[in-house]
Amino acid sequence: MNTTNLRSVPAAQGWQVPRFESPLWLGRQHPYCVVIPVINEGERIRNLLKRMAAANIASQADIIIIDGGSKDGSLELGALQAFGVRGLLVKTDPGKLSAQLRCAYAFALEQGYEGIITIDGNDKDDPEAIPRFIAALEDGIDFVQASRFLPGGVAENTPRSRDLAIRFIHAPLLSLASGFKWTDTTQGFRAYSRKMLLDPRLAPFRNVFMTYELLAYLSYRAPLLGYRCVELPTIRSYPKGEVPTKISAFRGNLDVFKVLLKACRGAYNN
Repeated sequence: MNTTNLRSVPAAQGWQVPRFESPLWLGRQHPYCVVIPVINEGERIRNLLKRMAAANIASQADIIIIDGGSKDGSLELGALQAFGVRGLLVKTDPGKLSAQLRCAYAFALEQGYEGIITIDGNDKDDPEAIPRFIAALEDGIDFVQASRFLPGGVAENTPRSRDLAIRFIHAPLLSLASGFKWTDTTQGFRAYSRKMLLDPRLAPFRNVFMTYELLAYLSYRAPLLGYRCVELPTIRSYPKGEVPTKISAFRGNLDVFKVLLKACRGAYNN
């Protein structure tokens, strides 16, 4: 098992990247990779990987899982390789989603990937859209955002409070602040170009991004820097009953709202 600290890599000088281990790395095979952040997703991550295998995603992009410290035994290496996973990274420093993403994005850029697609490991998003994300990157798009609200998209069993918050608060505020009309800004099913992530004006590898800041910041900052952004219709399905999310009902949603306001007023700008 390798312990990785990219702060010592010349190309990454100035990056602030949490420490992580790499218990599985089979090397880069494609120009693009799919990063999947997880923590204790259990059967959900297995179901997502089954769906990705059915869609033959591993023949089009390398699959890399970034684990925030799962204890549920869902990431057994043999099973991951059977599903076509080429890399498993395990964050060992503090931090939540944004810290995980900094680990994975720094690793992917150091490996030479031209673009990175991210899909949540909780099996709410349909991976059938991944080839369209890759095609958009190949066409020169820098930021691809999934949207369940566009024509052709599907929002299934979305909690009413979350639906209203996205449609009437989160997406409108980010649209107003960024100058780009976003419709679905809270979900992590996205793609970014190498060029955009390496832009020192964007500077995503900073310790200010620890929880959910990075998602809101990139939606705000990328259009203002002139990067080509697009939304693509996708399917996002919540199971009936308990909602699989790491955001608590009150405190978590309040924190997300605070992050949104800070991003929209440029508080995270480099």
